[in-house]
Amino acid sequence: MELIAGIPLIGGFLATVLPFVVVLGIVVFVHEYGHYIVARWCGIRSDVFSVGFGPVIWSRRDKRGTLWQIAALPLGGYVKFHGDADGSSGRADAASLKRMSADERAATFQGASVGRRMLTVLAGPVFNFLLSIAVFAGLVMWQGVPTERPTIGEIQAMPGLDTTLRPGDVVVEVNGLSVTEFRTIYEAAQAMDAPGPMDFVVERAGERVEVEAPYALPPLVNGVEPLSPASKAGLVSGDVILSADGTPLQSFEGLREVVIASGDRSIPLEVWRDGETITLQITPLERDADDGAGGFERRVMIGVAGALLYVPATETPPPWTATALGAERMVMVITQSLNGMKHIILGTIGAENLQGPLGIAQISGETASQGFVSFITLIGVISTAIGLLNLFPIPVLDGGHFTAFVIEALRGRPPSERAMQFAMSIGLGLILLLMVFATYNDIMRMVS
Repeated sequence: MELIAGIPLIGGFLATVLPFVVVLGIVVFVHEYGHYIVARWCGIRSDVFSVGFGPVIWSRRDKRGTLWQIAALPLGGYVKFHGDADGSSGRADAASLKRMSADERAATFQGASVGRRMLTVLAGPVFNFLLSIAVFAGLVMWQGVPTERPTIGEIQAMPGLDTTLRPGDVVVEVNGLSVTEFRTIYEAAQAMDAPGPMDFVVERAGERVEVEAPYALPPLVNGVEPLSPASKAGLVSGDVILSADGTPLQSFEGLREVVIASGDRSIPLEVWRDGETITLQITPLERDADDGAGGFERRVMIGVAGALLYVPATETPPPWTATALGAERMVMVITQSLNGMKHIILGTIGAENLQGPLGIAQISGETASQGFVSFITLIGVISTAIGLLNLFPIPVLDGGHFTAFVIEALRGRPPSERAMQFAMSIGLGLILLLMVFATYNDIMRMVS
């Protein structure tokens, strides 16, 4: 993405839009393919499979008669089933249905049993969730999980770092605490009265060795949140923040304290990067932040995550373990999303936290610039979000269609055409209002 961003005049635009199109294209394709393939299994014929809306850029008709196409506006997609008036799966083409034979009508969406229609509309969100699990599980397989014994895998680069701790050392004790899990090292660091050397007992070459090593939680940047003050200031993963607002730093917690004390005042950061010292100017921002107890609080932040000085050795887990961890991460994203929505509705946090298409495009561009792992992670997160959104019982969304089919199954007949048209109009209006509001938030963030 750095190469694209360097193209004069249009590079910055492409570096933002291209990742957004790729992310949304993958997620939308998987969502619509879920509808398509389950419909096919249920005996429902598909006339059109479209990624995007508007003018068609590319198309091809397969041997089953389905027209596969890519359209110019990459903000969604649809599958138009046989007998539909459009791609919404909610409006039948009555005139066309009347002209069909009984066998042909049986292959339409409207001619399928209510159970098969329910399976078809649920398939899109379910395939999104499956994509998320696959992405997160793949990342677990790629990055590995900590070894059973707490072993030093890597020591991060720091200016003037002097330690006799070595990769491959198995940590037995730290600051007098017995170590059975790697996280104990960081819990011991947090428990110290002040940052300073830590006492380790390690197994090395079959012997126990006592080692004094630097503080495990230095002011080292692990990740930068897109669209944050840190991103705007130019901080990147691997930076070591030597001082903030003139205060020398020994720990990441010290950085947090300086930022909170600064309010919204611009402060200088002295940063060590690749052996050189540079100065960056940053303006912290007051934002809604997770309080760790299921709620939110207003907090002055810059949008960076701290890195661990000692990285654990890892091993590749078996596929079933990776899949379970991938599912756990997907559930965590869903839980956090629902919790955020709940607090927006309750007024605990501001609606300015909503991101629209412009905001998501910016996030995609910045995330792509942070590397392959960050970009792939974004695909998993966006896929989960789209799957969750489509389950809401709002007409025009999959959840709305599913709700209508449940009503049909309970009553023995579908809701009236007039009621469905009214509900679809209300649902479409709500979605458009939400998109307009979220886009307004995006524009205001860009202006500010």
